[in-house]
Amino acid sequence: MHLQESGEMYLETIYVLSKSKPAVRSIDVVEHLGYSKPSVSRAVGLLKSGGYITVNEHGFITLTDEGLSVAERMFERHVVLSRGLIMLGVPPEIASEDACKIEHVISAESFEAIKRHFEP
Repeated sequence: MHLQESGEMYLETIYVLSKSKPAVRSIDVVEHLGYSKPSVSRAVGLLKSGGYITVNEHGFITLTDEGLSVAERMFERHVVLSRGLIMLGVPPEIASEDACKIEHVISAESFEAIKRHFEP
């Protein structure tokens, strides 16, 4: 299953939430992203059927190895791109918003070049 930008965003959100919560549920994603419950429920179903997440009987969401790989890649891109834009003088909030858009469309080659440039 090929992930679209929204799927990558959901996986990254689950990853970020899992760093600060002992367990992540759909309602946590709803609250974090500000999306509707039906939208998140549909996305969770698609991610589950695609093998990116599992959901246990209590509704706790866990990233699979494949889901974790995508989430970590998106998170790294977000962090590096945000830092780079801030270093160029972009206000942090705008840098984060722009990085969120760029992280889903940038090629691996271009991202690695940017990463080498901005990270020691």
